[in-house]
Amino acid sequence: MKTQHEHASEWLRKAAQDLAAFRTLRADPAIAVEQIGSHAQQAAEKMLKAVLAFRLIDFPFTHNLTTLIELCAESGSAVPEDLIALRFLTPFAVRFRYTPYPVEESEPFAADATLALLTRLYEWARTMIEETP
Repeated sequence: MKTQHEHASEWLRKAAQDLAAFRTLRADPAIAVEQIGSHAQQAAEKMLKAVLAFRLIDFPFTHNLTTLIELCAESGSAVPEDLIALRFLTPFAVRFRYTPYPVEESEPFAADATLALLTRLYEWARTMIEETP
């Protein structure tokens, strides 16, 4: 049976894979924003689930980042305020990913800013898993 640390580490490893895919795909102009955003959303989701798994918090089958952020806060692992902005990625999990029409955005997808936030979220999640008693 896996320890809570091993289980959380697996979530974080999968998050790192999505983060690597996001880093690679964001540089390719042939890749649609829906695909790039999907990997960004998945990375954030798995990072949050890693923290919840480590804290032994049951979480629903959801792609909703707001729900996961709220569960983290309720478990005593509040996500840093500036990283809560990643909630904007939630529609990339399903709605933008599966629609036959391109994402209509009021502002262009800020891949560099998203990468910076995801990198900080990853470091926060890793720290929560490694430093929490």
